[in-house]
Amino acid sequence: MKAIEITSYGAPEVLRAVERPDPVAGAGELLIRVAASGVNRPDVLQRKGHYPVPPGASDLPGLEVAGEIVSGDAAALAEAGFKIGDRVCALVAGGGYAELCVAPVAQCLPVPKGWSDTEAASLPETFFTVWSNVFERGRLQKGETLLIQGGSSGIGVTAIQIAKALGATVIVTAGSDDKCEACKALGADHAINYRTSDFAEEAKKLTGGKGVDVILDMVAGDYVAREIECMAEDGRLVIIAVQGGVKSDFNAGLVLRKRLVITGSTLRPRPVAFKGAIAKALREKVWPLLESGAVKPVIHSTFAAGGEPSGAAQAHALMESNQHIGKIVLTW
Repeated sequence: MKAIEITSYGAPEVLRAVERPDPVAGAGELLIRVAASGVNRPDVLQRKGHYPVPPGASDLPGLEVAGEIVSGDAAALAEAGFKIGDRVCALVAGGGYAELCVAPVAQCLPVPKGWSDTEAASLPETFFTVWSNVFERGRLQKGETLLIQGGSSGIGVTAIQIAKALGATVIVTAGSDDKCEACKALGADHAINYRTSDFAEEAKKLTGGKGVDVILDMVAGDYVAREIECMAEDGRLVIIAVQGGVKSDFNAGLVLRKRLVITGSTLRPRPVAFKGAIAKALREKVWPLLESGAVKPVIHSTFAAGGEPSGAAQAHALMESNQHIGKIVLTW
């Protein structure tokens, strides 16, 4: 099969098209002929040497794919309601940048009705992440207010749409007025340009001084202190990335007085059973929103995976420029 590998740690150009042996599905797994692969920030970190591959996972980058089932564990397929030839999208621990990819059956979901493979490939990583962190760890409820740091990212556009569809008020931050407008067009109630405004002060004003109930934070660092300032009583701060640094200095007294919860998670190293439970919840509660059109794909750019330089290298360069709104996808 054709695949994209990381030839050495470094700039996007270290991503090269290669030939690899075809993978084989084992117990509880299926093999997908990949039509499209999602590109995510962890792929960039892996390319730079900052995101180790979990034990047993492919060294190839890529955490989400969509395509057609070509083989698999018959019993597992039957139990999940899949058959050879079905179109699925899947969350994987690696190996997504390839024409063939093995995935645990439990981490596969049907391509939503009316969606293309390219659109479906934009789903798993962000939807699993948002559901696990905003709705399970963060316990966001109908009528509460969610603040999303980085509303125009793949995670952000997903969180905006699901939270709005399930009855929350959504505030986002973004780095330009154009990105703020794009977030509001997707359903965000308010958008704060963090380059020109203090998001903590604005969030307090927008909530009448009450503060926000849940924050989805991809920055950490010095953001944490400001987030604690603008959280409501019994608020929940969920950290899913540390783009602003791993150390934070904040007022612990506010955590006590407001009864705040500060939590966080990473998804890639979690076991199949954990991810399978998220897949079941998504299929029950979110997939109907996709098929009804209440939640829509937001794809900024697609790149043909092969070529020289590889489309993957171009996709990573775009992601690192932070100019995109929504998802970046490779096609095969």
